[in-house]
Amino acid sequence: MDLLYVAGGLVLLVLGGDGLVKGAVALALRLGIPALIVGLTVVAFGTSAPELLVSVQAALKGQAGIALGNVVGSNIANILLILGLPALIATIHTSKIDTRRGYLVMLGTAVLFVILSQFGPITWWHGLILLTALALSIWDNIRQARAHRDAQPDDLPAGDHMPVWKIAAFILGGLIGLGFGASFLVEGATNIARALGVSETVIGLTLVAIGTSLPELVTSVMAAFRGQADVAIGNVIGSNTFNILAILGITAVIAPMEVPAQLLSFDNWVMLGVSLLLVPFVFFRLDIGKLAGVGLAGGYIAYTLALVS
Repeated sequence: MDLLYVAGGLVLLVLGGDGLVKGAVALALRLGIPALIVGLTVVAFGTSAPELLVSVQAALKGQAGIALGNVVGSNIANILLILGLPALIATIHTSKIDTRRGYLVMLGTAVLFVILSQFGPITWWHGLILLTALALSIWDNIRQARAHRDAQPDDLPAGDHMPVWKIAAFILGGLIGLGFGASFLVEGATNIARALGVSETVIGLTLVAIGTSLPELVTSVMAAFRGQADVAIGNVIGSNTFNILAILGITAVIAPMEVPAQLLSFDNWVMLGVSLLLVPFVFFRLDIGKLAGVGLAGGYIAYTLALVS
């Protein structure tokens, strides 16, 4: 049964990721806005749903370490793993898109969280600050989308428009497939790991942490396959922003969270450090190719080894 869960989870993840990318690109065409904006919002928010559920449930159980560690760990994995692995399969052509604005918002969000985490437990007023910043970020994305559409009202031929019901089916079906696929894969893999004698700590740091990032991973892989670099990198930048502003914002309003010493001394700074690794790709428009993919994925392996050593 566990092998069936793993196999079924993988199938759902692939189908869900492919459907979400198709729906996201079609939505951008339909609305006449850049696919990057859709990647930063609809795709990013949808693929971050597992992190939201895990963090809220952990906070309600008084497990602040899991709630905060899940977000910080996912943000690290998003950059190193979610961009690194797809680049090994197909080059992510970041040279063709301008992600500077979204990237600076993501970096500012990470800095904001590091600063807030230095001042005692994360409480409801921290949450309100984060949610306010989220509202401003969403408003800015909407403003950019409107400006782009107004500047190019006849940018796309009518034949490129997919029916609204089909777009909705692709996006909703993709998100549902990603959610169930990640859940099945993590449950099956965790049971197999337990049967093989792998410790709970290692399972939590690897299978569960990566499991909540599987929707982002599969979506980015399928986007790279389809040559949609804007969806791939927009997904990562948007997810990292959403993880801190929305997930931690909502979680903090629900329950206060004491910040673990390990996050303050190590993981927060790793998150900031790996965020800065994107500077060459964002500001100098370098493509993320196989060599960069090896470096990013290797960095995640090194980070995981540092955690368990």
